[in-house]
Amino acid sequence: MNLPLPQSPISPEVDNLSRDFHLFESAVAKHLLVVDGSRVFDLDELTAQRIAQLLIVEDSVTEQEIADFRQSFVMPGGYPAIDDTPLEPPPLRSLSLNVAQSCNLGCKYCYADEGKFGSKTQFMPQDIAQQAVDRLIAEAEPGVDLVVGFMGGEPLLNRQLIHHITRYTSQRGQETRHKVRFSLTTNGTLVTAEDAALFAEYRFNVSVSLDGPQFLNDQLRPTVNGRGSYEAVLRGLEVMSVQRPGHLSARMTVTPQSGRLLPILQHVLSLGVDDAGFAPVLVSPNAEYAFGTEEFELFLQHMVECGEVCKQHLLQGKRFPFTNFETALNEIHRGSHRPYPCGAGAGYLSVNAQGQLYACHRLVGDEEWAMGSVQQGSDFAARQQLLQRNHVNSIKPCSDCWARYLCGGGCYHEVSKRGRIGCDYIRGWLEFCLAAYAELSTYTPEYFVTPETYFANGITNLTGKI
Repeated sequence: MNLPLPQSPISPEVDNLSRDFHLFESAVAKHLLVVDGSRVFDLDELTAQRIAQLLIVEDSVTEQEIADFRQSFVMPGGYPAIDDTPLEPPPLRSLSLNVAQSCNLGCKYCYADEGKFGSKTQFMPQDIAQQAVDRLIAEAEPGVDLVVGFMGGEPLLNRQLIHHITRYTSQRGQETRHKVRFSLTTNGTLVTAEDAALFAEYRFNVSVSLDGPQFLNDQLRPTVNGRGSYEAVLRGLEVMSVQRPGHLSARMTVTPQSGRLLPILQHVLSLGVDDAGFAPVLVSPNAEYAFGTEEFELFLQHMVECGEVCKQHLLQGKRFPFTNFETALNEIHRGSHRPYPCGAGAGYLSVNAQGQLYACHRLVGDEEWAMGSVQQGSDFAARQQLLQRNHVNSIKPCSDCWARYLCGGGCYHEVSKRGRIGCDYIRGWLEFCLAAYAELSTYTPEYFVTPETYFANGITNLTGKI
């Protein structure tokens, strides 16, 4: 939430202020983002002008003024929000199983070679899957909640294993007093009533890949035989609407061919999913489908248009469930301080069909990111090295960027293949989200306190009553 400007000075090192403080403006006022703890402060005009002088270190600014300014924003007790020492590998909490390294679609931009990850078609055997679950439980802390995800390729090509392992994991969790949650990432074309019943019973978080209306989805996501997949996805969504999983989301992959995003988002939300979000293609064997700098400039414009619609809905007490925007608002509100982009190599690992562990599902088969095996256990040293070399303060240019703790440094897979070509987009998107947060926390602060109550009393979103 917006905070009153602190008054107390103290004193440490004087260095590049612009990496630790960022001025931005909203329709409400001017504001200061304190990078440490992602704290947002309201500013009056004179204070904003003086801080602007400090940030560009004008000649009229003294070193003592800079030191006092920096110290006035140190967290209570004189400590930063989080120790910036790279993490030691924590106990495992989440494991994704690549149960089917094969796919029934031939998406034109797919980085994973139709799920084969540069290898051959493989299906995870039952004994490997059970060993993976046992490994997760063995390396987890007692009593914590765990997550088991099913990935591919298309995981439902190994349907029988998913059903077996879900029940096996649930039973093992009861024995060890671990509550286990399940997730599934699917193209949605193979979902049966039996699958939907499983997802409903065990409250799965199901993510369906769908790139927009039929003409666009079928162009980008044909079957391996070249036919469109849209109608099959709709049948899968219909089956899951009868027996609904714990959460049903849509992931829309964006290519240079996608066009304007708002109509795509509106269409996908109209299909009955709980929320939907966009992800641009950075890594693809077909360069025409991958983003470059120019594509990111247009992507930002389209994302801001979608975010603006979502913001206007929230100001009216309505929900427009745009995942990218809602996630950013929540990160800002809770004072996110993420020195890593995700849990890859930390509390999260992925296992391939042979039982080899990797930092994440996108890095399966890449031996630079190998993290042990389900038989021998996770490789503590490899995980430790990953966390040391990828901390945002260990990386240039991340260590000098004001957005580093809201960004985390970028997807390991994308950065390893393309570098950091999306940094300007990320800063532009966060600038918009910060301004939107300032406006929403001023006009609708109750949304950030009790969103369930805020959307109560029959208020509806595009998918029906919340």
